[in-house]
Amino acid sequence: MGFFSKDIKTLDDLFVHTLQDIYYAEKQIEKALPKMIDKATDSELVAGFEKHLQETKGHIERLEEVFQMHGVSAKAVHCPAIDGILKEADEVAGDVEDKQVLDAALIASAQAVEHYEITRYGTLVVWAKQLGRDDCAAVLAENLREEEATDKKLTQLGEGRINLQAAE
Repeated sequence: MGFFSKDIKTLDDLFVHTLQDIYYAEKQIEKALPKMIDKATDSELVAGFEKHLQETKGHIERLEEVFQMHGVSAKAVHCPAIDGILKEADEVAGDVEDKQVLDAALIASAQAVEHYEITRYGTLVVWAKQLGRDDCAAVLAENLREEEATDKKLTQLGEGRINLQAAE
């Protein structure tokens, strides 16, 4: 059956599998953010990462709420996509010596993570609505809004100052 488990037969199965996927991803992001905080040198970037770490903890709690609302146990399934994005972020950050360039690299890596999360949450919101689970969709939409806001803030930081400093 390709990329997906043979246990996925319905949209509901796919919805639950994708919930488990983003649950795993959020838990991995929660572990990775403190390392990014330690590496970042720009005070606004550090503050943004710290804020997003707190939001990530909230995302995990909301996902647990959605699992409960949907009547399934909160369980993570391995997500090679987020593992790859986080591994690449760590490798790139490890290769950069200039602090301004490092901050630019951290923004790019963080946005790769955000874009992954945005795709997952956007899909989950749509599927939840199609499954008649507007209650789940509303909770997932909160996570989506926060991910989109974080992405926007990272863009503003990069375009507003950090990328310019890295180019000097």
